[in-house]
Amino acid sequence: MMYDESRAPVFTLTSGPVDAYPEVLRALGRTVLYDYDPAFQAFYENVALKAQKAMRTGAPPLILQGEPVMALEGAAASLIAREDVVLNLASGVYGKGFGYWAARYAKKVEEIEVPYDSAIDPEQVRAFLKAHPEIAVVCVCHHDTPSGTLNDIEAIGAIAAEAGALLLVDAVSSWAGMPTSAAASQAAVYVTGPNKCLGCPPALSLVAVSDAAWAKIEANPDAPFASMLSFTDWRHAWKKTEPFPFTPSVSEINGLDAALDRYLEEGPEAVWARHALTARICREGIKAMGIELWPIREEIASPTTTAVRMPEGIDAGTVLAAARARYGVSMSAGRSETLGKLVRIGHMGPTAQPVYALVAIAAIGGALKSAGAQVDVPAGLAAAQAVWDAAIDQ
Repeated sequence: MMYDESRAPVFTLTSGPVDAYPEVLRALGRTVLYDYDPAFQAFYENVALKAQKAMRTGAPPLILQGEPVMALEGAAASLIAREDVVLNLASGVYGKGFGYWAARYAKKVEEIEVPYDSAIDPEQVRAFLKAHPEIAVVCVCHHDTPSGTLNDIEAIGAIAAEAGALLLVDAVSSWAGMPTSAAASQAAVYVTGPNKCLGCPPALSLVAVSDAAWAKIEANPDAPFASMLSFTDWRHAWKKTEPFPFTPSVSEINGLDAALDRYLEEGPEAVWARHALTARICREGIKAMGIELWPIREEIASPTTTAVRMPEGIDAGTVLAAARARYGVSMSAGRSETLGKLVRIGHMGPTAQPVYALVAIAAIGGALKSAGAQVDVPAGLAAAQAVWDAAIDQ
């Protein structure tokens, strides 16, 4: 019996939007307070301080009232001045896309681009910055989600700092799912959001801004203000004594509060380990079925998304449709250059649990088989289960 495609999927194993934690969904139903009620102002300040603890920043991060694409565009507009030369690092669709925003504001954008199944070589960045000392800002996507690959932002951040350049990091789909922070990467601006590994719906952004970045933003006459893209408007809005630039998304702040509580109570290290184990189980199952991973090297595969390379002659869209129709499992397609070439399985927030890796392996294996691929689904499930069993026994 085929699954009814008009109904919501049974399992949402996508790389975003992701399923939300039950605690978050309950919190979204709390009373919507007036934003200038003293109770909400105190609550908002407390949420900002929780976010500071979770992100391990020296000051509360900005909580912007829009999903992280807005924050990334705001970061480009705020940090990059018209006299700046920018180095954009493109290892995937999202890294490449940031260069288009950078070009709106910079004098010139240089770029290091690698194939979208690879990662940026930090030593290539070092050599480029040495040859181009005029570069003021380096932009990098940590986890380029359409490829499921990771860049070494800690190494890149150290190199940028040595060269006197400011690092702008897209950590939207990596933060809260693996060990990463603005401090560890020496990022001047570090953009993430609660809509991925923190298990919230897409509506807010979290942005850590260093003192050096604030100094540059304040000196930039073109940095936006009185705008949805403005960083400066929200710099002090976390304080209960300060006004909001405009009405915050009250329900989403309620959800963020619940998500931060859950993350801090479970413990970041335990959350990261759960994401890593789920991804490892999934990757081992995929390989045992006889299917290749998309990343050229498994060391650069993200613990928050497993990207699966489609066998020759099989379109990813067919596989995704079959997985949803037959098994009620929704997974993600590629984007732009990776569209049709891979399927992405998300391990973020609530679905970063080993059992969901087994569901994904069964669904993608069955869908591939229905499309004519030679896959060994029982072998994949057995290999995945063995990894899970070994982890339980440790």
